Amino acid sequence: MTIPVPIEAPLPKGVTDFLPEKADKIGYIEGKIRKVFELWGFRRIITPLLEFDDVMAAGLGEDLRGKTFRFDDRQSGKLLAIPSDITPQVARIVATRMRGYPLPFRLCYSGRVLRHAELQAGRSREIFQAGVELIGLESPEADAEMVAMAVEVLRGLGFDDFKLDLGHVGFYRGIMSSVALDAPIRAALQEAISKKDASAVKALLENAAISDSSKEELAALPRLFGGREVLADARRIVANEGSRQALDNIAQVLDILDIHGVAEHLTIDLGEIRGLNYHSGLTFEGFVTGTGEAVCSGGRYDNLTARYGFPAPATGFAFNILTLLSALEKKPDVEACKTRDFLIFNLKDDRREALEIAQLLRSLGYTTARDIIRRNFDDSLDYARRMNILRMMVIGGEHCAEDEVYIVRVADKRGTVVKKDVLMGTGFSHHILP
Repeated sequence: MTIPVPIEAPLPKGVTDFLPEKADKIGYIEGKIRKVFELWGFRRIITPLLEFDDVMAAGLGEDLRGKTFRFDDRQSGKLLAIPSDITPQVARIVATRMRGYPLPFRLCYSGRVLRHAELQAGRSREIFQAGVELIGLESPEADAEMVAMAVEVLRGLGFDDFKLDLGHVGFYRGIMSSVALDAPIRAALQEAISKKDASAVKALLENAAISDSSKEELAALPRLFGGREVLADARRIVANEGSRQALDNIAQVLDILDIHGVAEHLTIDLGEIRGLNYHSGLTFEGFVTGTGEAVCSGGRYDNLTARYGFPAPATGFAFNILTLLSALEKKPDVEACKTRDFLIFNLKDDRREALEIAQLLRSLGYTTARDIIRRNFDDSLDYARRMNILRMMVIGGEHCAEDEVYIVRVADKRGTVVKKDVLMGTGFSHHILP
C-alpha cells in the first residue's frame, strides 16, 4: 500500500493551529476566567468579527488604527475592519444598543482580535482576549474591583509569584501639560521613560527649553517604581494639580484594595505610560515571574463611550490568553490540561451494553468515549494515556464476571472490579473509583 505524501499547507506568519492539548489548556484558562467574571456579577456579550472601518476607528487611537486589518466590502462598497481591540466594540454596543439598560453595565467577553505586528521572535498577530468592562461608575471602588478580579483569576490559575503594576495616565499628562516640547522629542522621551532608561531621559532633557522643575519631574519618572512609598516620593517632586490628583486617586484605590486583601501583589509604577490612547485614569498591568509580556492590562477610560454619543465613566481590563498559556506551561505543578474520565473498552461481540453504559456515564456527568477500533487491551490503554483519559472501563473478557465491569486507572494500570448494579445505582461515584 502506498502511503500518501502530505500536501504543503502553510499558514500565514503570525497565526497558528492549536491542537487538542493546547486547545484544552486554552479552554481551561478561559473557563477559570469566565467563572470569576460571573461570580462578580458580569454578563457576557459577543462582539462581531467585522466592523465598518470608520465606526471602529472612532474608538481606536493612532497606534491601534495602524495595526488594524482592513479590506473592501463587496456588498456595501465600504471599508471593513477586523477588530484590533474589543473594548471599543463594547463602547459602541453600549452607546448604540444598550441605552435603555440601567447603569452600571457589567459586561464580559472573550474573543480574538487581529493586529499587524512585527513578526520577530514568533510574535502572534492573533490575540486571544478575555475581559470585563464596568461602565457607568466613576468611583475608585470600580477601579479597585478590576484589580481585585485580576488577582483572583491569577490565584485561581495557581500562580503565586505575580505582580500588578499600578500607574495613572493623569500623573504623566499633568507633568506634560505645562511642558512645550516638539513632537519628536516627546515621542523619544516617552519611549525612554517606558524603558526606565534614566540616562536617555537625562540626555533628552539636557538642552530642552523647559523649566528646571519640569526637568526634575520628568527625570524622576523612570525611578518612581516600587511600594506605596513611591506616592510620597512623587508628591515631593511634582507641583502640578493634575499629577497630585492622580496620586490621590491611586491612594484611594489602594485603600480599597487593602480591604480586598491583595496588597501583596501590587506595585506602583508612575513611569508606566504605555496605556492605550483612550485611557484616562488609573491603569495596570499584570506580570507573572518568568514571563516578560503582560498577562493582563487595563484601566479607566472615561471618554471612550462619548465617541459614540453616550458619555459615561468606565473602567475595564483584559487577559491575554496566549501569554497566560505560556506562563502556565512553565509551571509543571499546575494541571491545566483537561482530562477525560472514561474510555469504554468492549470485549463482547454485542455493542449494546457498551453503548448503554457509555450513555449512563454521560448522564452522570462523566466524559466518556468508546474505543470503537478493535485492538488489544494494552493498545487501548496506551491510546487512553495519549488522549489524556483517566480510566478505561472494560466490559467482558477475563478481567471481570458477567455481572461486573473492570475499571483500570490509566496512570498506573491499577484496576478494580465494580458490580453492574452498583454502576447503575446511586452509589457509583468518584469515591469508589481507583
